[in-house]
Amino acid sequence: MIRLPAEWEPQSAIMLTWPYAGSIWDYQLAEAEQTWLNIAEAILQDQNLIVSCQDAARLETLRPELQQRAQKYGTQAQLYHVAANDVWARDHGPIGVIEDGQLVLLDFQFNAWGNKYPCERDDLIPSRLHALGAFPGSHMRRVDLILEGGSIESDGHGTLLTTEHCLLSKERNHELSKIELEMRLQRALGVKRVLWLANGELQGDDTDGHIDTLARFCDANTICYVQCQDPRDPHYLALDAMEHELKQFVTYEGEPYRLIPLPMPEPIIEKGRRLAATYANFLITNHAVVMPVYGVPQDTLAIEQLASCFPGRVIRTVNCRALIRQNGSLHCVTMQIHDGGDR
Repeated sequence: MIRLPAEWEPQSAIMLTWPYAGSIWDYQLAEAEQTWLNIAEAILQDQNLIVSCQDAARLETLRPELQQRAQKYGTQAQLYHVAANDVWARDHGPIGVIEDGQLVLLDFQFNAWGNKYPCERDDLIPSRLHALGAFPGSHMRRVDLILEGGSIESDGHGTLLTTEHCLLSKERNHELSKIELEMRLQRALGVKRVLWLANGELQGDDTDGHIDTLARFCDANTICYVQCQDPRDPHYLALDAMEHELKQFVTYEGEPYRLIPLPMPEPIIEKGRRLAATYANFLITNHAVVMPVYGVPQDTLAIEQLASCFPGRVIRTVNCRALIRQNGSLHCVTMQIHDGGDR
């Protein structure tokens, strides 16, 4: 039996892929690294950290920085020299399932959101980390299917939430029909049903509408989602249609979902381009929710709304302006590694 756990289930660690000199992060590398350090510290307060770094020299200076932070909280930071193209661990990292009571890390193919960017090194990160012992006690299995972690949401009870625009993209698994893809997901992840959203995408997002930018499970009966209330905003019609779709969905027990709207950040425009800022791109850790903020007035309401979704968890914020300049946010650069064993 295979089961895809929900993000809020017990975790052993969070994985990060560190930005490095000589990459597309060069123009803001200092700010980006500070963002990663802030994310790392927010995680280490709850659990261990697994970091891969392309730059061997930076790895040696980074190691004491992170291990000092970990020591303060009684956690661990393990660092590994692994080649990378970019930093989006949510999408090139392994997706963990519980199979017959044991954690199995599934290494899906990664093609950079439909062959948009170089990705040959990123696709090898999970297997290289596993060979280096980064995931002790777990098995890893390669899956002949293109799938990114940011494109799927699990309620832990066999429900998968995703978007048609992303998963049905012809640049991913073009040979598969919708029904065939569902069957492949059921076999690989053990899911029993797939809830497809036909609407919703953010300007500046180059993932073709990852679900983790739009709508997220907070528990098996609750979904928070991005709501746009300004009819003049280009997002309004699609996000309004998405909201109506969410209202039609039912839980695995057949009840309507409790729906919690997250505000749409005011437009953040740099160099004439609107950045894909979203509060839905948060990370659930063992005791907290680490959420992105952007230094805009809507940050306050977003914190309040997420706190109402996670009454038993601390809300920690990280300013993620540096991330949205590169078309992603906080959840996109992290990947949880669940505890082995079933609940």
